[in-house]
Amino acid sequence: MTASVSPTSDVEPLPLVAGTWSVDPAHSSVNFQIRHLGVTNVRGRFDSFDATLTVGDTVESVAVNASIDLASINTNHADRDAHLRTTDFFDLEKHPSMTFVSTSVTDGDNEYELAGNLTINGVTKPVTLDVEFYGVDTYPIDNRVRSGFAATGEIHRGDFGITFNMPLGTGKLALADKVKIELDFQFIAP
Repeated sequence: MTASVSPTSDVEPLPLVAGTWSVDPAHSSVNFQIRHLGVTNVRGRFDSFDATLTVGDTVESVAVNASIDLASINTNHADRDAHLRTTDFFDLEKHPSMTFVSTSVTDGDNEYELAGNLTINGVTKPVTLDVEFYGVDTYPIDNRVRSGFAATGEIHRGDFGITFNMPLGTGKLALADKVKIELDFQFIAP
């Protein structure tokens, strides 16, 4: 399925039907990793999120909006997850969600760059994600058209006021500032 584009246009049509695509949370994930003690990565995810992909006739008209429920953090360690929900990190009472609103998408061969504004703890900063387009297909269970994307990037948690750490006494800190983001989204056609 492709968005309609004027036959006289030099713009390549998008391989997606125009409209607002909704995320399929059962086939999507929001993951992250952070270095711990400088020797290993701790991985986690958010289990509750929502996202939409709005498609027009060109890449420039594509928009992504997402909201992530910070209470749904899951690092496979209940005490750590409880700590992450406190004022040391996410301050859920004041800021229960993080949001992403795209500002631009640039094109490549099945690879794109998605720029946008990420808001965590009431602080908004620009971020850029590298996006790989996996394609479009019909899901045989419900006969609805789906599209798939993977996105990766990194942020510095200190930029969002998340500075809690523990000195290790060797000039090192327990937690890195850099957080890697790994997203997999499957969207359902309008």
